[in-house]
Amino acid sequence: MLLNPRTYDPADFDDETRRLLRATVDFFENRGKKALVETYNDRVWYGDFLDFAAKEGLFAAFLTPAADGAGDPVKRWDTARNAALSEVLGFYGLGYWYTWQVTVLGLGPVWQSGNQVARHHAARLLADGHVMAFGLSERGHGADIYSTDMVLTPDGADGFRATGGKYYIGNGNVAGLVSVFGRRDGVDGPDGYVFFAADSRHSAYHLVKNVVSGQMYVSEFRLEDYPVRAEDVLHTGRAAFDAALNTVNVGKFNLCTASIGICEHAMYEAVTHARRRVLYGKPVTDFRHVRRELTDAYARLVAMKLFSDRAIDYFRSAGPDDRRYLLFNPMTKMKVTTEGERVIDLLWDVIAAKGFEADTYFDKAAKDIRGLPKLEGTVHVNLALILKFMPNYLFRPTAFEPVPTRRDAADDDFLFRQGPASGLGAIRFHDWRGAFDEHAAVANVAVFREQADGLCALLRDHAPDEDQQRDLDFLLTLGQLFALVVYGHLILEQATLTALDGHLLDEIFAVFVRDFSAYATQLYGKAATTGAQAAWAVAHLRRPVLDEARTAAVWAQVEALAGAYEMQP
Repeated sequence: MLLNPRTYDPADFDDETRRLLRATVDFFENRGKKALVETYNDRVWYGDFLDFAAKEGLFAAFLTPAADGAGDPVKRWDTARNAALSEVLGFYGLGYWYTWQVTVLGLGPVWQSGNQVARHHAARLLADGHVMAFGLSERGHGADIYSTDMVLTPDGADGFRATGGKYYIGNGNVAGLVSVFGRRDGVDGPDGYVFFAADSRHSAYHLVKNVVSGQMYVSEFRLEDYPVRAEDVLHTGRAAFDAALNTVNVGKFNLCTASIGICEHAMYEAVTHARRRVLYGKPVTDFRHVRRELTDAYARLVAMKLFSDRAIDYFRSAGPDDRRYLLFNPMTKMKVTTEGERVIDLLWDVIAAKGFEADTYFDKAAKDIRGLPKLEGTVHVNLALILKFMPNYLFRPTAFEPVPTRRDAADDDFLFRQGPASGLGAIRFHDWRGAFDEHAAVANVAVFREQADGLCALLRDHAPDEDQQRDLDFLLTLGQLFALVVYGHLILEQATLTALDGHLLDEIFAVFVRDFSAYATQLYGKAATTGAQAAWAVAHLRRPVLDEARTAAVWAQVEALAGAYEMQP
């Protein structure tokens, strides 16, 4: 189930994609663990990786839409292979993933634009090995799109002069193209928004500093009377606002696969260490609590992969009449990344002080895994977003053609013509109960289904009143309960498509039964919760079905990870 560089062969993809992914793995493996950890510890800019990516044409192949690829069959925007590369880069370190991620974001406004000059320029820059940046957030406003102090003043020649600062902008030190969000001087509201392309090498582009202490360069920069030509303008008015939100929709999906890659590498290291560590005359993995924690971590990690892999299919099959991906996307950002934190915490409880050692990968994973839930909108922001979909998802299903596994070599061009970023509450979904019915014979799937049906009963019989609907603290706990249902749904669909081991699926849902009970307990304790809602919470606490044979079978899968992969010295 886990990425293993010793055997890695992404056979679902075309030959050149397989070669590029394998070449990326080989770059890191040949470079070795010593270089990996030392460059991280010493905060060395990852120029050697960017040189490799430029030489191989890696970003150009993966991030140039077919329409801009000059007929090169390798160039396309393919969510499945982008996810595969994100996982590989996360496996070796967040910094390598980050420079890729902010290039994805920087290109979003360009590929959504009808400005052919800017599109051709971006394609040439990619072909030459450049990376990109996304100039949205500011020190005083964060990523609040409604407020920006980047001001564009008309120059009288169909262009502008831009002055203002941007903050927390990855790749801002070297980006060949920076997509910058600003507003026209004297024009209030959406009509004044402008997205334009800037060049970090221009004399009016002033790099202030790196705002983080790490390998990656997360810049503060200022533009001082920067000339914005007509051919540099990507979007104006409401279209600029939509381009910002739709870019984040595309980019934030990569956070889940980065989290998966980090957890996979950390899992190998932790299980191998625990298996070899002897305490009181026996391996640490002989202790019952250690086996429980490692099994729990493994089940959560596999669940992360199952959900994310299935979400890819909905992304790639999206269109104007099927926007289900807009729910599954914040789920990957919020749920998968927070599950990644839980995986690392469980592993760290096992390996203890080893997790602080500077020459381990785990030390880096424990630091970096915290960042992913906080990028591209906080967990709270994405939970609030998820709640918009809850009524239609739970109560008003409609018919859709089944979505197949999508690993075909196609260009996901709809992602750059998503249209207005609105109407989320009107999006319809297929019936989530079908996937649960298909696996009703799995003991803990059946228990969790009882809890999911109970959530529907809560919302029908004891729906939040007006005060509770304004109480975000209350709603976020309700959102966690709903998110678990969505999470379980896609995991069950993927389990069917991959013929997942039944013991492992049962173990995953044993975890979910416990999680649902924990969130129900939180709901019980909220100040805003009514007596009837509190009674519901208590009535829906469940213990997972215990099965020693099942747990032993899954433990055997975990134990097999010991020594299965260790990075080249």
